[in-house]
Parts: sequence; C-alpha cells; structure tokens
Amino acid sequence: MWSITSGLLPATLSVFLLSLALTGLLRRLAPRLGLMAEPVARSAHTRLTPSGGGLSIVLAFIACSTALRLSGLLPADPFMALTAAVFIAAVGLWDDIRHLPAGLRITLHFAAALWAVGWLGAMPALNLGGYLLESIWLLAPLTVVGLVWLLNLYNFMDGIDGLAAAEALFVILLSLFLVSDTLSVMDGDAGFLVWLWAVLAAATAGFLCWNWPPAKIFMGDAGSGLLGLGLGLLALISIQQELMTLWTWLLMLGVFVVDATVTLLRRMLSGQRWIESHAVHAYQYAARRYGSHAKVTAAVTLINILWLAPLAWLSLRRPEAGMYLCVLGLAPLIILAFRLQAGVSLPPTSATGGP
Repeated sequence: MWSITSGLLPATLSVFLLSLALTGLLRRLAPRLGLMAEPVARSAHTRLTPSGGGLSIVLAFIACSTALRLSGLLPADPFMALTAAVFIAAVGLWDDIRHLPAGLRITLHFAAALWAVGWLGAMPALNLGGYLLESIWLLAPLTVVGLVWLLNLYNFMDGIDGLAAAEALFVILLSLFLVSDTLSVMDGDAGFLVWLWAVLAAATAGFLCWNWPPAKIFMGDAGSGLLGLGLGLLALISIQQELMTLWTWLLMLGVFVVDATVTLLRRMLSGQRWIESHAVHAYQYAARRYGSHAKVTAAVTLINILWLAPLAWLSLRRPEAGMYLCVLGLAPLIILAFRLQAGVSLPPTSATGGP
C-alpha cells in the first residue's frame, strides 16, 4: 500500500506535463473528432474554437482512481461511487458531439447521483446553527439533489475563458491546504483524497494553460461534468470522513453556487424559459461590461483567495459557527449578483454569453 505522500510530487508534475501535452493534442484533433464550438447568439466567442479539452482532466482522473484502487489505497465503495463522475464525463462527451435532449441529460444526471449515493451513503447529520438535521429521509434526497445541482451549475459557469478551470484549481488547492494539518493522523484511510485532489489540480492546471484568456480550446461538457460531480463526490467523502464540513465547501464554491442559483431562481420567478440555454449569469454580464474574460476570471480568483478562503478556514476551526460564516461569506456575493443583473433577460440584439 502506498503512503499518503509517497511519490506524490513527481506524480503531480508528470500529470501536469501530460495534461499540457494532451490538451494541445486534443486541440489539433478536435476538428476530426467533431469537437468544435461554433459561435451562436449566446456565445462569448466569435470564431470556431476547438472544444473537449477537459478530456485531459477526465483521463487523469480515471488513471489516478484506477491506480489507487489497484494499489489498495482507494476502498471499493468510494471507487464505485467515483465511476459516476466518469459516466457523467461520457454523457458530457456525447452531448458535446450529439447535443442530447435536456430531459435525457438530467435523467442521466440523477441516475449517476443515485448510483454514487448508493455506494457512499448520504451526507451525515447537518448542524443548522444549533439544530441538528439527522433524518436520513431528508439527508439522502438532499444529497442526491445537491450533487445534481453542483454538476449542472459547474456546466452553467463554464461560459468564459479560464473561469471553470481556475475555480476548480482554487477549490482543490485550498482543500489540500485545509486538510494538510490532519494528514499525519489519517493513516491512509482517506489518503486517496489527497492523491485525487493533487492529480485533479495538476491536470486542471495543464488544461488551464491552454484555456486561459484568450482560450485556444474550451473545456466542453465532458470536463465540466467530471469536475462538477467529481468535486461533489470528493466533498461528500471529506464530510463523511470529518475532514471538511458542508459549510466549508459552500464557501469555497461560493461564487459558482451564488451566481448559478440566483440566475436560475430569477429566471424561474420572472417566467423565462429557464430550461433553455442563456447568457445572463452575473459573470457573463461582467465579461460584457468590462470587455474582458481575463479580468472577470482574475476578479473571481481574488474574491476566492481574499474573501472566501479565510472564511472557509475559519469554518473548520469553528464548526459550530459554520452556517453563520457561510451566510456572512455568501451575502455580499448575492448582492453582487443582483447588481450585475444575474438572471435578467437580455434584449434580443445583445444576447451573447457562454460558449
């Protein structure tokens, strides 16, 4: 059995270089594979651009999880649950090429989430500011819905250059930092989390080198689906292992959670056809207002580092205050989303946005 840190640094460096090279290769092969993103009315790009670069992240995740399972470091139940993320990546690739109906896509998303929760179990009891939610009849469906929502919101937020990859890189690196002082007492029981986080970070960084504005290749639904559900499952495992809390994860993913949720609710409440593709997320309005994907992606990263990261750290040190810290952290983001007109319908002549 591997130790937690044995070979971790050379492995992550190798994954970064392989992801960098593989993403470049996918960029060249994209036209032959039918993975080209054509500009449409809601697009943030104006030229035909290769897509599917997130496959480099998918392949790294498959290789790492399989190696960990064969080594004995990754137990059977988490491994089987994580296959749901690979399945979703395959669904995303199918959608990238064939464009699946929304009904079929969401059905497959729920099937994958149910499969994963069947292997892992539901989220443990949740501390709601003094009230302990313990009912499995509530926690189980909330876990499934939460996974499906995270999977979809990650796809929604993959709409400008560099944003989804930069967010994943931040969340994973912060996760590694937050659990770093507990590694000595983990004794390998959850050591696979460290490996999976490190490999995902390295693969995402390799892809981001090509996706940073102006993007030379897009992530595609395969990559965003893998990251969305993969991060959700690793979050669930870390919560079950008592390494992290739900409030910590909501803070780390705060920008994505708030933007996607506010946008969806406002579209539903205003009678818009909310199930259709659109370009009215706060980050899309910001990109149009400032005329730069790089500025928006950098601003989100700064918010993550300077505002959300300290609160996430504090939520682990003061778990009894986790819910209140989460409210404190997300409230300004909700105000910002409203100020940026998240969810407000665009005039027909200006409907431009995500890829």
